[in-house]
Amino acid sequence: MQTSIEKKLNLSASILSILGLLIIGGMRKIKIETDLDFSFLPAVYSSLNAICAIVLIIAYIHIKNKRVAQHRKCMISAMVICMLFLIGYVIYHVTTSETKYCGVGILRTIYFLLLISHVVLAAISFPFILFTFVRGYLLKVEQHRRLAKWIFPIWLYVCISGPLCYLMLYPCYPK
Repeated sequence: MQTSIEKKLNLSASILSILGLLIIGGMRKIKIETDLDFSFLPAVYSSLNAICAIVLIIAYIHIKNKRVAQHRKCMISAMVICMLFLIGYVIYHVTTSETKYCGVGILRTIYFLLLISHVVLAAISFPFILFTFVRGYLLKVEQHRRLAKWIFPIWLYVCISGPLCYLMLYPCYPK
């Protein structure tokens, strides 16, 4: 039986999932003209992704050593970092023209395989990350553990592959 707070958190996670996927899915269709230069944002949001990967690893170490309070703080930090990432990512992509990958040969293939897997797994994992977080927040340990067992490696991959895509795309950005 769900409590009132659990229902509210599940509803919030559902709404955030739908909104997040709609915004990211539709942001290429939205262009906001501005005199502000947001060209610095890819470095910022890629760094946030890398920091989130580190925080996730630290959180994993904490929970493996039964340090629940530290794990919880790390996971709250990871969620905040991800929200900051998402804000920067959306702002950049709705205000700045798309940068095309300029590499050739095998690097081009590697880049697109990395990018496609990153984007697909990020989209698929986003709702599951939110629901896993809600289960942990509510101390529904078994439910949290079942979800976290498979969403953690996907989230970690997304947090590592994003900055790798950025580094591979970096030479292609307008100077």
